[in-house]
Amino acid sequence: MANIKSAIKRAKTNEVRRAHNSAQKSAMRTSVKKFLVAVDQQEKEQAAVLLKEASRSLDKAVTKGLIHKNAAARKKSRLSSKYNALNA
Repeated sequence: MANIKSAIKRAKTNEVRRAHNSAQKSAMRTSVKKFLVAVDQQEKEQAAVLLKEASRSLDKAVTKGLIHKNAAARKKSRLSSKYNALNA
């Protein structure tokens, strides 16, 4: 455990940020999984709404620094290609 006052504060803030980041990342993964489930069940209308939500959550994760922008772009591209295959 840290002994210096600033190190104690840093440890506390790191723990708070870690919890917040993991919650945000979990919400992002959940939105992506909901979309994938809708695609598997051939629900076109639901998939359209969930694709928009998943893309938004990926973009938010990039702005928060949770994932890299290229990773988000790759995931969004794969999700949209699944959606396009569903509608084809």
